[in-house]
Amino acid sequence: MPSPQPPRAVFAMDPVHLPLLFPPPLLTRLTRAAELDPALVVQDFTDPAAADALARAEVLITGWGCPRLDAAVLSTAPRLRTVLHAAGSVRSLVGQALWERGITVSSAVTGNALPVAEYTLAMILLAGKDTFIHRERFRATHSYPPPAETATTGNVGRRIGVIGASRVGRRLLELLRPFDFTVLLHDPYVSPAEAAALGAELLPLDDLLRHSDIVSLHAPDIPETYRMLDAGRLALVRDGGVLINTSRGALVDPDALTDELVSGRLHAILDVTEPEPLPAGSPLYRLPNVFLTPHIAGSLGNELERLGRIVVEELERLVAGTPPEHEVRHSDLARVA
Repeated sequence: MPSPQPPRAVFAMDPVHLPLLFPPPLLTRLTRAAELDPALVVQDFTDPAAADALARAEVLITGWGCPRLDAAVLSTAPRLRTVLHAAGSVRSLVGQALWERGITVSSAVTGNALPVAEYTLAMILLAGKDTFIHRERFRATHSYPPPAETATTGNVGRRIGVIGASRVGRRLLELLRPFDFTVLLHDPYVSPAEAAALGAELLPLDDLLRHSDIVSLHAPDIPETYRMLDAGRLALVRDGGVLINTSRGALVDPDALTDELVSGRLHAILDVTEPEPLPAGSPLYRLPNVFLTPHIAGSLGNELERLGRIVVEELERLVAGTPPEHEVRHSDLARVA
């Protein structure tokens, strides 16, 4: 049944993100669906100015910069029943007390998966053309490469190894379909038949690493994946192979990766590292076989509106009495980002 009156909602995030997440048309929809003060954006749950709104809040609209929702925070919001997260993972946001209270959690992580998959596809195509190496060479020599240097360049038949059929991994698999690639997949929760339906051949991790030209990481940062690419596994990647990481730096042994890159045996495209950012003296900033970006694969700029739209639609479903489309369940956290 539809709610008899609009729920009371409160923003909880760094206010710098609010205008991009909720431009005027989306903000209008929010204020129609809920009793909401657009000028109140909570960053500190102990702020006396926010106490009354939190005490009455039934919905928290959270985003980057929201403090962790632990027992102490929840005690200030006794009527809270729904958290709508206008960002990606909720792993660092929600505490055990929230699940014990039976509060519903929804995340716009699906909307955040698309730009990461798009970034990864772009990097795969550029890596297949040896773009970054040729750029460095052209800057230094101002001359075109001889045919002998481009004999192995190109994207025809490249073997792309995707580690993790996560939301990002699945979107990437969709985006790879039109290209002339052989796609390999490793994910312990996927069957060979499901992998085939996704357009990939399922392989054990070590075999995927041995047989891939380009390896792209899309596994979650959980204890089972910590340092999953250690020195031994990095050594399995063929000479000249490319590692793309848009997941988390913790999935790769940083020292082992640095050794491989300094030696020149492997190439890497890294949007995430460990630590993040790398210290100023890291050799990875200077290596011609490393392409570093400052954690930009996820939603930025006008892409944030997509996340806000998902939250608005979830709130409208809540008011209409229909189930959320992007609910995050406690049991999911053991194997998702």
